[in-house]
Amino acid sequence: MSSSTRVPAAGSAAPGSWTPVGKNGAPARLAGAPRQRRVPYLLVGILLVLGCAAAGVVVALRLGHRVPVLELARPVSVGQALTGRDVREVDVSAGTGLAVIPARSLVTVIGRPVAYSLPAGTLLTRQVLGAAQVPPAGQAVAAVGLKAGQVPSGLQPGNHVTVVVEPDGNAVSGKSSSPPLLSWDAVVTDVKADATDQTTVVSMQMAVEDARQLAAVPAGQVDLVETSGGGQ
Repeated sequence: MSSSTRVPAAGSAAPGSWTPVGKNGAPARLAGAPRQRRVPYLLVGILLVLGCAAAGVVVALRLGHRVPVLELARPVSVGQALTGRDVREVDVSAGTGLAVIPARSLVTVIGRPVAYSLPAGTLLTRQVLGAAQVPPAGQAVAAVGLKAGQVPSGLQPGNHVTVVVEPDGNAVSGKSSSPPLLSWDAVVTDVKADATDQTTVVSMQMAVEDARQLAAVPAGQVDLVETSGGGQ
């Protein structure tokens, strides 16, 4: 008898091989077969990275954004009308939180009086312009005439000073008992030198009672000591 060789039908499994079958009769998925779901997750990750990078760029641009505003180029006295030489343009961070006057509003500032005596470098705001606001309640302005050596060089409105009363000359010679040393804190509001530059008249804002005591001190017994502190 001649032997015959069977050829497996198309689509049938080869002899000796088997295909796992699920409960419903369909071929079961092998445990080691890779799932085709990684590509969407990869795309989502890329989009998140790009979004974070864009947000970082926006924040950096905002933090670095600067705007031109106006500041005092030199000290001014209370009531003084501003001129073009009194102000200058500077760039500040947009997030300062101050109601500063933009540089484009320069024409609205020229000719306006300042409400306070202010040092150079003060950023201009609407609050510092207008009618004089000194002295406020509980404060007074006292003026003293000082010689060279009694007033610091370069003293300007807005500087903080300590007013010191020198001992009486009679007390030094022993003719009377030495009174306690008097001193008061004040803010300079105006500085003017006379025509001969021999005397400098300094106006200062200070507590009402301190101003009254200063007014009673004889001429020539007052010294000023400049202290730390900004303008008003």
